[in-house]
Amino acid sequence: MSDASSRPVVPQAGVARPGGRTAAVRGSVLSATEDALIEHGFAGIDLSSLARAAGVGKTTIYRRWGTPQCVVADLLDDMAARSVTATRTGNLDADLRANAELVVRTLTHPRQGRLFAALIAASTHDRDTKAALAEFFRRRVEEWSLPIIDAIERGEVPPNTDPIAVVRHLSAPLYYQFLTMTTPLDDLAADRAARATVAAMRAQCFAKSDAAS
Repeated sequence: MSDASSRPVVPQAGVARPGGRTAAVRGSVLSATEDALIEHGFAGIDLSSLARAAGVGKTTIYRRWGTPQCVVADLLDDMAARSVTATRTGNLDADLRANAELVVRTLTHPRQGRLFAALIAASTHDRDTKAALAEFFRRRVEEWSLPIIDAIERGEVPPNTDPIAVVRHLSAPLYYQFLTMTTPLDDLAADRAARATVAAMRAQCFAKSDAAS
């Protein structure tokens, strides 16, 4: 049993879905935040420097975000909102492979790969960033669980399959390979992850426990 009081609190960004000039300011600040994370890591995020890089007033950035953690949380919220939606072709093998290929494309992208590496590194020592990153992945995993739910409804996989567990186990070996850098990520890695996950799912390795059902 966990103690709710010990859970990290995700900082709330100043503006969730702004429009007009406010949207432009937010976009500039978040872009500058990405640059800072990629080049210097979380330790290199300074609000005054972000204001200069984004071309906005220091007062504006302090008033809307207040802390580096809040800017990073807003960046992750924006990333989740802009992420590619789940592929739902009606073919489970194809859908899971599309998910795996998306993970590989993201992590091998010159900019996105470095950004995720910086965010994951920051989450190991900053509690608020860890919470914000966990929320980002929760949203993405939930989105990509839809093809598995479709397959359950088609009777293609066991009805007690846990869709969330499937998505996590599909991407886990890809993130492990990315973080350990033992071998480069490629299409073969995506194919292996998808095939292994489909086989495990059909063997009922992802069956929900009685308590979770």
